[in-house]
Amino acid sequence: MQDPTLLTGRVLRTLANPFKGPAEETMRIETDWGLVLHRGHIADIGPAADLRKNWPQVTEIAYGRDLICPGFVDAHVHYPQTAIIASWGKRLIDWLNSYTFPEEMRFDDPAYAHEVAARYLDLTTANGTTTVSSFCTIHPASVDALMNEAQRRGQRIVAGKTCMDRNAPEELRDTAQSAYDDSKALLEKWHGVDRLAYAITPRFSPTSTPDQMSALGALWAEYPDCLMQTHLSEQTDEIGWVKSLYPEARDYLDTYEAHALLGANGLYGHAIHLEPRERDRLAEVGAALVHCPTSNTFIGSGLFDMAGLMADGHRIGLATDTGGGSSFSMLRTMAAAYEIGQLRGTPLHAAQLIWLATAGSAEALRMGDRIGTLDKGMEADLVVLDLASTAAIAQRAGRAESDWDDLFATIMMGDDRAIRATWIGGQVAG
Repeated sequence: MQDPTLLTGRVLRTLANPFKGPAEETMRIETDWGLVLHRGHIADIGPAADLRKNWPQVTEIAYGRDLICPGFVDAHVHYPQTAIIASWGKRLIDWLNSYTFPEEMRFDDPAYAHEVAARYLDLTTANGTTTVSSFCTIHPASVDALMNEAQRRGQRIVAGKTCMDRNAPEELRDTAQSAYDDSKALLEKWHGVDRLAYAITPRFSPTSTPDQMSALGALWAEYPDCLMQTHLSEQTDEIGWVKSLYPEARDYLDTYEAHALLGANGLYGHAIHLEPRERDRLAEVGAALVHCPTSNTFIGSGLFDMAGLMADGHRIGLATDTGGGSSFSMLRTMAAAYEIGQLRGTPLHAAQLIWLATAGSAEALRMGDRIGTLDKGMEADLVVLDLASTAAIAQRAGRAESDWDDLFATIMMGDDRAIRATWIGGQVAG
């Protein structure tokens, strides 16, 4: 497909954060609009008739009633868990020991890592996801595999070597020094190359000694523009374990803060069972929390306080948490976020759900100036949604009272069949 290209249909416009104002004023669905893609970016956006007039030589792809959205941004995943997704019946610690660690041992084989990385990105692209932030394994080859595959596809991605030097099988342990050395080498190799970014990645406090946490904190201080991703307060028994390992800590968050692993570029996955001090401190430093709803229900973690944390001014992204999360689909993830909101008595509007999966997650990754919205000059990562992709959805859409009602049916009932097309860097993918 040669640039420039005009895509026309219904277009999702992001004007502001729908958690901070009326949902249907901060987000708009425009009918008979379009956008022009040129050299990997959005060159223009507006009513389709105006774009045809202003770009007379453009090639047009007409999507009709389909909805053109920013590509989905998945802010917390474990691509090495692709093959063990939807494994039965374990909570967090048993999940790691029974499923995750045995599978991650296989990633010392670069060929296997490349095979899974390609399969993972195929699956996420088929589900409309254009950017992910992924934990890898302790093996540098696992990072190289995902970065190489994303680079080949021209994809924006964040990834990092997972660091662990205790409470894991010997084959999956590094050391404080090797975690620092490997992470620094990978960071210098990949960070800022093409559309790739590196994230310093301690798995979580129980699998890192204080020495390793301090080493990674020192590395982050050397490269403060990098993201740092980890886990926080996912399950109550995990929190008890952390307290036993770090008896001097005020709370779970303090195990990171004491080792210089708390900051504005930090990504803290789950964050369900936060204490008041933790909530206040995370908001104070401007860190990002990442909501993983299908994972939280699948392994029985708890109910994330979206409404309360948003009201307190937290930055929040949305994620599948593959493979603790039970789906590669951000549509399914949005549906689960809605269901958790219902259980907490705070249902989310369709505009809030789609914002979390696009602009919200992009902002969590500190990439909101490049991806997550369909604005002129932004990178051309898009997903086109068929809002009548199955007979069940089509009959519901026929009763829709508004464009948002129409979209909500696809959020709640849609899957990869709803993905009409995924565009990455201005090129149709798949």
